[in-house]
Amino acid sequence: TQQKWKSSVSTQAKMPPCDFVPEKYDSYPYERMQKIREQNIAPSLRTYYQKPLLLHQGHMQWLFDHEGRRYLDLFAGIVTVSVGHCHPKVTMATQKQLARLWHTTNIYMYPPIHEYAEKLTSLFPDPLKVVYLTNSGSEANDLAMFMARLHTRNFDIISLRGGYHGGSPYTLGLTSLTPYKHGVANGFGCTSTMLPDVFRGPWGGSHCRDSPVQTVRKCSCTEGACLAKDQYIEQFKDTLNTSVPKTVAGFIAEPIQGVNGAVQYPRNFLKEAYQLIRERGGLCISDEVQTGFGRTGSHFWGFQTHGVVPDIVTLAKGIGNGFPMAAVVTTKEIANSLAQNLHFNTFGGNPLACVVGAAVLDAIEEDGLQKNSEDVGTYMLLELAKLRDKFEIVGDVRGKGLMIGVEMVTDKDSRRPLPAEEISQIWEDCKDMGVLIGRGGLYSQTFRIKPPMCITKRDVDFAVEVFHTALQRHMERTA
Repeated sequence: TQQKWKSSVSTQAKMPPCDFVPEKYDSYPYERMQKIREQNIAPSLRTYYQKPLLLHQGHMQWLFDHEGRRYLDLFAGIVTVSVGHCHPKVTMATQKQLARLWHTTNIYMYPPIHEYAEKLTSLFPDPLKVVYLTNSGSEANDLAMFMARLHTRNFDIISLRGGYHGGSPYTLGLTSLTPYKHGVANGFGCTSTMLPDVFRGPWGGSHCRDSPVQTVRKCSCTEGACLAKDQYIEQFKDTLNTSVPKTVAGFIAEPIQGVNGAVQYPRNFLKEAYQLIRERGGLCISDEVQTGFGRTGSHFWGFQTHGVVPDIVTLAKGIGNGFPMAAVVTTKEIANSLAQNLHFNTFGGNPLACVVGAAVLDAIEEDGLQKNSEDVGTYMLLELAKLRDKFEIVGDVRGKGLMIGVEMVTDKDSRRPLPAEEISQIWEDCKDMGVLIGRGGLYSQTFRIKPPMCITKRDVDFAVEVFHTALQRHMERTA
């Protein structure tokens, strides 16, 4: 039998100081919380780590557990805490609104929804100027599918394998990751096509990505040509010619895949794919749930990094810094398709959500978080690339801004995923040394680093040193 692995790791890495003092924890003891979890909380809601964390308070990039231990949060509540836990500006705006008006629903006019709609759409290029507010990313993508079908009067929607677009019955058809699929009928009219993954896919080279770090694969492309992109576009055409009718409703893609581990496509792939879809009467949907709001650094929206303008954009997660809200942004013409009948969302665009959303946009601007994502993210990518060059099991480092993936392999030649068991040990070690990171990819083989956008280079030095220590310990264990 396998021995239960236990970590009691220590590190030389010094956690950066933080002058914030958390309140004293005064809720149930840990054991009672665990019991409630087992008895009263649906088992489909799984927890991270062998001994799940009981978190009690957050401050910017830091989290504190029930015993007062501090952690550097590099996963941000799954890419959701965009400006920092309990950001003072957002907290203050919310408190003010809490005392003024929570809810009337959007059948009446109230200031926050108008102020926010104007503020949010001003950040989009023409003609993306109309917003429909919802409560979650699944809901936003669900509505985007619905709009695309209503507007085009076509039905079929294409998505990329490895994409995650939600867990509702409708969006599960677009989500192409087996662990999220349930054995019931879903996804009628949804077709997945080959993912242009230049690390794990059949084609890819050393210049494909819009990232400071490229794959270790060699390539023989001449200046300005990308053979991998051409091959993946051929596959895309193949899907269009064989798997769907002559006209389609649309195509959805994340600018960088999130749940699948920050997978990036070759440059210009999306541009050509959009063109092919539009030739067939379809709309192009950009799922910005993880890439939006300046996280990629160079641009505010992920689609801008590909030089395209989608027909529909979906937003969630970072939009509210942890408040449950989401949005679909589109053109007047496409939005009108939904106005032929009634379509209503009780909480969408409620006064509280709109005030939170507006405060988040202010915080991103005032704290210079897009620039910080670019500077700190690029620094982190380059530091992690040094570890890739040093360790055979670090197969790929990729991403843009503070949207980073580190793919673990048995060896760089085979690119076989490192066994989950071994990855878990490295992951637990990082947590024990005070760094929280996410997991993703088809085999859970990729570490996902998507912190609050306020982290500093000092935090990065600490995190990279912790990761380095965890990798070294892994090498010692397997030696």
